[in-house]
Amino acid sequence: MVAVEQYLKPELASQIKRLDLRAQLIVKGFLQGIHASPFHGFSVEFSEHRRYSHGDDPKDIDWLAYAKTDRYYVKKFEAETNITGYIVMDTSQSMAYTYRQQLTKFDYCVCLAAALTYLMLMQQDPIGLVTFDDKIRASLFPRSRRSQFAAILSQLSKLKTTGKTELKHPLQQLLAMLRHRSLIMLMSDLLSDVESTLSAIRMLKHAGHDVIVFHVLDEAEVHFPFTGLVQLNDPESGQMVSVNADDIGADYRENIRKFREELQKGCSQTRIDYVPLDTSMPYDKAMTEYLLSRRNRF
Repeated sequence: MVAVEQYLKPELASQIKRLDLRAQLIVKGFLQGIHASPFHGFSVEFSEHRRYSHGDDPKDIDWLAYAKTDRYYVKKFEAETNITGYIVMDTSQSMAYTYRQQLTKFDYCVCLAAALTYLMLMQQDPIGLVTFDDKIRASLFPRSRRSQFAAILSQLSKLKTTGKTELKHPLQQLLAMLRHRSLIMLMSDLLSDVESTLSAIRMLKHAGHDVIVFHVLDEAEVHFPFTGLVQLNDPESGQMVSVNADDIGADYRENIRKFREELQKGCSQTRIDYVPLDTSMPYDKAMTEYLLSRRNRF
């Protein structure tokens, strides 16, 4: 936890610490949702029977054993393999943007990555890290030991946002790195061509990997709270544009709505989870709601 406190603001470090309690409530749902989809053929082997005790899930009762013995027994299973997860994070220059929120898009993703890493390690699944802009900039090999949590946040703390958002090349590089079916948790503002973005993400899915896209935008990028004459800056090109926000606000919001809708539709057609987020949403609440909704679908 030392690495967390060194990097995150004290109040955010405190939120990360409280994940321990939250994890107790949602890790079972996370395991059921992730391990059941799309790995619903996930291989398990029977381990042993044991007597039913208070708190066991009634769905695990072996009714055939009950018919023979008139006693309740539950089946214990052991998974033959764990799922290998990768946090794949966009560190392009546009991720450093914030208008009035405490967290930039990058900071928000760091918190989200910390929470997901913690939960993966709680269920003893290996988790690794890959960061990119227009190419992969850093990677950390997946491991399931608890020290991986600090290792990942330590790696994130050294990163600087730079370069342009581009998914095709770095995801091709990632695909070449993967040796087993994996869970890819992509975090990006996806400020690139939609078709190129969808093509790159689908490439991972077609190769047999499970993909979750966390589309993180700043609150101002979604809701456009500006009025009057404003100067807008493209952080990746440095281009400045003066506009009358009152004239373009409605069109901008409609274009953002269509942008997210197109991404959502494109992902769902290939059974890729698409999670639209903005930095005004508490990251832990957003994560919890998503994981529970995923569990309920399977």
